[in-house]
Amino acid sequence: MNTLTFMLSLSFTLSTTLTALNFWLAQMSPDSEKLSPYECGFDPLGSARLPFSIRFFLSSYLIPPIRFKIALLLPLPWAIQLQSPLTTLTWTTTVLTLLTLGLIYEWTQGGLEWAE
Repeated sequence: MNTLTFMLSLSFTLSTTLTALNFWLAQMSPDSEKLSPYECGFDPLGSARLPFSIRFFLSSYLIPPIRFKIALLLPLPWAIQLQSPLTTLTWTTTVLTLLTLGLIYEWTQGGLEWAE
């Protein structure tokens, strides 16, 4: 028996066994709290269709720059070992400065304030 056939049969047998075991051991006893849309134990007081504040959506603009900074800073120790580390450091500093200035601008304009 070659290795590929062995691995396929082992994978199929293991997945079938685990699926059957899950159906056999699973506790199927739903109660009223589990069947309700809210599992916290009390009925909702108001409508679930309330509009979100625009500040919630504005805060989503902060996530990509933070991820961009992380993606930019992680390879920096390896990039410094390149033939022109000064160019890499200059571009990194420029981008981080622009992102920091944007954050300062948002902060001074009140875009990060949740309570009014």
